[in-house]
Amino acid sequence: MTVEPTTRRERQREATYAEIVSTSIALLRDGEDLSLRAVAQRMGMTAPALYRYVASYQELVDLVAYEIDRAATERFRAAADTLPEDDVAGRLCLSATAFRQWAHESPREFGLVFANPIADTSCARREMLTLSSSGHLFTDQMKAIWESNGFPIPAVDDLPPAAREAVLDPLIPAESEGVAEADRGLLWVYMQGWTQLYGIVTLEVFGHMDPRLVESGDLFVDTILRFAPRMGLEHDLDRLEALIRSHLGD
Repeated sequence: MTVEPTTRRERQREATYAEIVSTSIALLRDGEDLSLRAVAQRMGMTAPALYRYVASYQELVDLVAYEIDRAATERFRAAADTLPEDDVAGRLCLSATAFRQWAHESPREFGLVFANPIADTSCARREMLTLSSSGHLFTDQMKAIWESNGFPIPAVDDLPPAAREAVLDPLIPAESEGVAEADRGLLWVYMQGWTQLYGIVTLEVFGHMDPRLVESGDLFVDTILRFAPRMGLEHDLDRLEALIRSHLGD
């Protein structure tokens, strides 16, 4: 739960953080390098003054990436909300399509959020992974499909050792406390689904694909439809394809 700042100093501090984020996004959209010095200069601050809010470049990236993801997730959620709550498959497809469209429109913001490397397994930044707003939206939507359709999930004991450890002690943006240990194979499906969505969108956005397929969206659509049966949606593919294609240009 977010606690509203109560004092003048707290309100000023929150306003400064908001300005840091908006200034950083403006630099990205203007095609300029994101740095502490560039942010400070554009805000009319000295670098030491900015350090009182973000002590390092990595802290700046973490702050800005989190806020970009949070704002973009509202767009993905709004796309889903054009459909009824019980159309769980359609809602996930529209959120995924909105994710693709946003990534193409804002490649530098997408890159900051999703293509920013995390140095090693002991890095404290890894905790940020569990906070991703978009990640929680997509995993919640996949869980809604599972609760509706009851698609099969792997038994935890049948997973490879590292995968078993990953689902029992997850480091992904998902509400896992409400998933019984025996059902933690669902988290493996989450990971597989995210790999498919992120992989195809990243290849498109960074130009590692035939531009004709990027323009048509054919490989994106194919990727989604090939994963849909994994979630028990094999009888709904024609409708889902039409739904996705109708929103590719949004």
